[in-house]
Amino acid sequence: MSEPKHHTFAGAAVQRPWDARLARWLVGPLRDSWVTPNHLTTVRLTAGLAGAACFMPGTYLWSNLGAVFLVLSNFLDHTDGELARMSGKTSRVGHLYDLLSDALVTILLFIAISVGVGATSRTAFEIPVTVMGAVAGTAIALIFYLRMRIEDLAGKTATRQASLGGFETEDILYLMPLATLCNALEPLLLAAAVCAPAYASWVVREYRHVVRQPQATSAGSTSGVAR
Repeated sequence: MSEPKHHTFAGAAVQRPWDARLARWLVGPLRDSWVTPNHLTTVRLTAGLAGAACFMPGTYLWSNLGAVFLVLSNFLDHTDGELARMSGKTSRVGHLYDLLSDALVTILLFIAISVGVGATSRTAFEIPVTVMGAVAGTAIALIFYLRMRIEDLAGKTATRQASLGGFETEDILYLMPLATLCNALEPLLLAAAVCAPAYASWVVREYRHVVRQPQATSAGSTSGVAR
């Protein structure tokens, strides 16, 4: 998800993610061009949807191709925000388009994986893979919605992701090719079906905490339209 990538905490700068640095360098030449951040969001969305579609047949070749598209989509997710901040072309509509693209790609990804796994293999688990995909997708949809609400109420910094050594939580998606190469999509789907609802419950508690804060409305009104 595209967010401001340079923050300060306790007077010290937080290291910007490596992929955001590379994205900023790559889109630098587009700063004064006709290309807008929304164009890059559309390219990212297209790559993500193509990746999800590749997982649906469930074959080894198509799944690996889907993983490549997913990695590309995850990286491109940084380019629109970097171009927006670099060129000053930030907008509320663009920001919402970016967030909705994030949600759509991620939700459809796990649904497509469940369809592909269910079509080509007999699951070793008691729970049908389609149910696991639906559970993961629903939980992820809730997470995205609540994060949008938290951002509206408390500002963008309230939804900042944890980072370590230049990597963010979402960067785990870069490991998807390892899962496809090792034929480990079924365990990955089970992990998503367990971890996504668990994280969603934490976001629900965070949202309830923000709603109870009297300063939430004023903070959200000054959060701006940064992509």
